[in-house]
Amino acid sequence: MDTFTTVPNSSSIQISLFILMGLPGIHEWQHWLSLPLALLYILALVANLLIVITIHHEPMLHEPMYHFLGILALVDIGLATTIMPKIMAIFWFDAKAISLPECFAQMYVIHCFFCMESGIFLCMAVDRYIAICHPLRYPSIVTEAFMVKVTGFMVLRNGLLTIPVPVLAAQRLYCSKNEIDHCLCSNLGVISLACDDITVNKFYQLFLAWILVGSDMALVFSSYALILRNVLRLNSAEAMSKALSTCSSHLILIIFFYTGVIVLSVTHLVEKKIPLIPVLFNVLHNIIPPALNPMVYALRMRELRLGFQRLLVGEELPTK
Repeated sequence: MDTFTTVPNSSSIQISLFILMGLPGIHEWQHWLSLPLALLYILALVANLLIVITIHHEPMLHEPMYHFLGILALVDIGLATTIMPKIMAIFWFDAKAISLPECFAQMYVIHCFFCMESGIFLCMAVDRYIAICHPLRYPSIVTEAFMVKVTGFMVLRNGLLTIPVPVLAAQRLYCSKNEIDHCLCSNLGVISLACDDITVNKFYQLFLAWILVGSDMALVFSSYALILRNVLRLNSAEAMSKALSTCSSHLILIIFFYTGVIVLSVTHLVEKKIPLIPVLFNVLHNIIPPALNPMVYALRMRELRLGFQRLLVGEELPTK
C-alpha cells in the first residue's frame, strides 16, 4: 500500500542520512558482540589472504579447482570488508550515521559479492562434475580460455544483475523515518522506510533470491547428485574414496552456504515478532562463511596444506 499520503507536512522533505541502529532489541549491550565479530573478521582476512598468496606462489596449485578457490577467497575478503568496518564503528564508536550514497553503494557491493559467491560455488560444482564424470575430456574442456570465459561471465552476470537493487532503492522517496534496525544497509531494511510504493523493489529482491541464487543452488545440487550417481557405480573402493575426497570440501561449504540462505529467508517470516533473529542471521551469514571457508579447505586439501607449509616455513617439502 502506498504510504506517501500518510506523511503530512514532511512529504516534500528528502532525508539525507540513514541511522543504522544495530541489532534490534539489544542496543544497550550489542557492543559485547564486537569482540567475536572482530576476531571472525581478522580470521577471514588473514586466512583468505593466505590462500590467495599460496595459490599464486605455488605452481602445483595452478589448476582450475584452485583458480576458483582463489576467486572465492577474494570474494570473501570483499564481502567481509564491505560490512565489518561499519559494524565495528557502530558498536565501538556509536558511528551510526551513513549517507544515502554510501548506503546504496554498500547495498550493491553486498548483493554483488553474495551472488558472486553463489556463482563460484556453481563453477566449482561444474568443475568437479566434469573432472569426476568425464575425466578423459576434462583437459580439453576445462582449458585456460574456458576459465577466463566462465569467470568473466560470473563477474558480468552478478555485477550487472545486482545494479537494479540500489538503483531502485535510490528512486524511492525517504521523507520521514530514517532509522534502520540493522547493522548494514540491507535492501528490505532500507526500502521499508520509503514513503512511496516499493512493490517493484520487493519483486526484484525476490527475483535475485529465488531465480538467480535459487537456480545456482538447483544446478549445484544437480551436479553433485550426478557425481554421487557416477561414484557409486565405480567398482574400486579406492577410486570411490578418491573421487569423493576431491569434492567433499566443496560440498560441505556449499551445504552450509545454501542452508544459510534458506534459513535467512525463513527468518524474515518472523521478523515482526522477533526482529533480532533475521538481522543477526544476516550479519553472521556475511562473516562466518568467509572465516569458515579457508579452514575447511585447509583441512581437506593436502596440496593446499603443503602450499601453506612451503610459504610459511620457507623450504621445499615433499609433494608425495
